[in-house]
Amino acid sequence: MQGESRLSVLFLTRYPQEGASSRYRVHQYVPFLEDLGVECTVQSFMDAEMYRLSLSRGRTLKKIFKTALATVKRIQTVMGWRRYDAIYMQREVLPFGPPLMERWLKRSGAVMFFDLDDALFIKKASRYNPIATFFRSPGKTLEIFRLVDCTVAGNDWLRDAARAQGGRAETIEVAEDTSRVPLSSASETSRPVTIDWLGSPSTVKYLTLIEIPLRNIARRHPEVRWEIMGGGDFEMDGVPWVHHAWSLEAEGQALARFDIGLMPLPAEDWAKGKSGGKARTYMASSVVPVVAAVGYNLELISDRKTGFLCRVENDWEEAIELLISDQQLRARVSAAARRDVEDRFSQRGQARKIAELLRTTVASRRHPR
Repeated sequence: MQGESRLSVLFLTRYPQEGASSRYRVHQYVPFLEDLGVECTVQSFMDAEMYRLSLSRGRTLKKIFKTALATVKRIQTVMGWRRYDAIYMQREVLPFGPPLMERWLKRSGAVMFFDLDDALFIKKASRYNPIATFFRSPGKTLEIFRLVDCTVAGNDWLRDAARAQGGRAETIEVAEDTSRVPLSSASETSRPVTIDWLGSPSTVKYLTLIEIPLRNIARRHPEVRWEIMGGGDFEMDGVPWVHHAWSLEAEGQALARFDIGLMPLPAEDWAKGKSGGKARTYMASSVVPVVAAVGYNLELISDRKTGFLCRVENDWEEAIELLISDQQLRARVSAAARRDVEDRFSQRGQARKIAELLRTTVASRRHPR
């Protein structure tokens, strides 16, 4: 970009494109950052095969083998850090053990960024990978806050957690690519209302938090269609969920069918680390988000204008019942939600914020006051 110094940045992601956190926090910005004069090299710890393996039960020996190979590749990549102006870590350099690589990079003089879109400093068990659970270390994240030049947080609660440990931190909220998502046909009345949940097998369990309202709705409205995408083998008595395997292409197609998108979360600190990705995807797709009134959702959603915030079981049932029965309300809220995402969370706009943060941080290291 004319007038801007070019930067070369090594992006270390946890997942390939298939992994939502890496896709939303790094991969989607690469073409926009390149246009802004940031030369991007992206190295994922997991390849696509390893990512799919990580979501399956068992196969422990193969998981260990793939992790060992990925570790060697990651270390080889990091050893060449001097070719870059900065290193941008989407999560830790290695997903296990103490932050040895981060300490070494700090001592060696590397400019480091730590991207944080989840409360990694709170230990949560993995549903499919007990080995990963064993190696998780909340204290590691707290130390990384202090080692890096800047933590890039997905919301202000995460930013403040990093600052409380003595690190520099800034908030850059996640962008959403509305162009990839077909508009939901909210005005179409010939098909049944479709209620959905979109996510991964590790988080589908939170639907049980609203099981009673969902059962009640399903009993009163047998005409409603219920869909889960990416939820594995989850079942709920009394609710006829139709399951779909997740893929990026299938996600876009499915979102065009959905009318009401669910996002229940537990009322605990871990949920405050969530950065609204699921709700924002619903909004961008003209799907009305019905979400837990927890953490960042309170900033993202304007209640009854761009979605519905639910605090107790009755809120969920009331919101869903209202949306099923009032097509004009669905159309009005879904249209407002999509406009809000376009105004606040464009890819180019968020990429510009990242590029500016990269440049100012690198410049301050090169020319300290």
